[in-house]
Amino acid sequence: MKLNILKLSHLAQPLARLRPRTYEGAPAAVLTPEQILRRSLLACMLWESEFYESGATIASRIREHVPRVEPAIVAALAVEARTAMKLRHAPLLLVREMARHASHRGLVAETLVRIIQRADELSEFVAIYWAEGRRPLSAQVKKGLAAAFTRFDEYSLAKYDRASAVRLRDVLFLSHAKPMTSDQALLWRRLIAGELATPDTWEVALSSGGDKRAHWERLLIDHRLGSLALLRNLRNMKAAGVAEDLVIAGLDAMRTDRVLPFRFLAAARHAPQWEEALERAMFRALHPPQALAGAGCLSGHTVILVDVSGSMVAPLSRRSEMLRTDAAYGLAVLLREIAEKVTIYTFSNSARLVPPRRGFALRDAMESSQPHQGTYLGAALDTIHEREAPYDRIIVITDEQSHDRISAPRGKGYVINVASARNGVGYGPWTHIDGFSEAVIDYIRELELATT
Repeated sequence: MKLNILKLSHLAQPLARLRPRTYEGAPAAVLTPEQILRRSLLACMLWESEFYESGATIASRIREHVPRVEPAIVAALAVEARTAMKLRHAPLLLVREMARHASHRGLVAETLVRIIQRADELSEFVAIYWAEGRRPLSAQVKKGLAAAFTRFDEYSLAKYDRASAVRLRDVLFLSHAKPMTSDQALLWRRLIAGELATPDTWEVALSSGGDKRAHWERLLIDHRLGSLALLRNLRNMKAAGVAEDLVIAGLDAMRTDRVLPFRFLAAARHAPQWEEALERAMFRALHPPQALAGAGCLSGHTVILVDVSGSMVAPLSRRSEMLRTDAAYGLAVLLREIAEKVTIYTFSNSARLVPPRRGFALRDAMESSQPHQGTYLGAALDTIHEREAPYDRIIVITDEQSHDRISAPRGKGYVINVASARNGVGYGPWTHIDGFSEAVIDYIRELELATT
């Protein structure tokens, strides 16, 4: 027995060297396939490279782990990614990979129906399915696409019937969808013939020429701008001289249930004159709305620690002006609204206390708190434990790529991971949460309500 103990001790050093580490060198958690799939998926802008990894690497890891996770869990993850995290392409890839494996194939149809929420996602799914070459669609894929197709009216089909490699009529033929009514049968015939009524969208209006200001103002008055279109075009409206009261009225009336918090911050960066209205809209995005009135708030003292290191200022996508810090700041701003007592720090090379602000002023305070440099989460936690402990909870918003080892929280501890890197540090004594929609805040609140 003593010889066996010596042999195990002798092997300890090489085994320790095999322990996963973050890209910055800190010891990382050993994860299950489900944990790896979650952290790769729930903050993933599909095929978009992040600071530490290429988009292709992240997508390959998602593909690799689908067959290693129980089918029902994979299906639930796809629905969570689409409905709670408001991601569009990553859940489509997940279901495409489910279709490859006999063990997972049986849940493809019902999952497709739940995650396809826009008409263009029908054709985008087929494009992902054919990414490695055209092949017949599986029976489950056909069933799911056919069921999803019946949900879209003429406006939706016309808006998203784009001249791309896969058209909506192609999906209709491939899936053998059956119309639910005679009116829908006539609609699909017009789709096939290319005779759908031209939709009244901002793209169509602007491409028709004429007075841009008049086009924008009509679209605002007629409520023809979707939430994301409104946010993305504020700068264009300003350049066109659109009446300010119309823009503000549009922001006050916009739906916020499918808008991620960081989009308001990014819009305000390019349209600061409308920050007040943008801030009101952002607060409405918090679910449930009564949280802002104090119901279900996080009681006691909450410490929020926001990562502002160099890796966090990377764009979310190649064509986007939004940064990963926007995602972190948006969550911090919303957490500030639902916590009873809040202390906020940022960290990079060190931890810095942020002045007590709200809304966009808090965003500005976090951004200007210190340079975007290293990721010393361990040292930041040591500082906070010296200054703030005891506290009721600490919430760290980060990409988890720490240089140094992190300690356990001194109260309830949460790590919100806003990136997709393979390894991370926020496990063990920490409650780990992946993603950057307001759903992660709901999760913390509901978890604590359930355990009180």
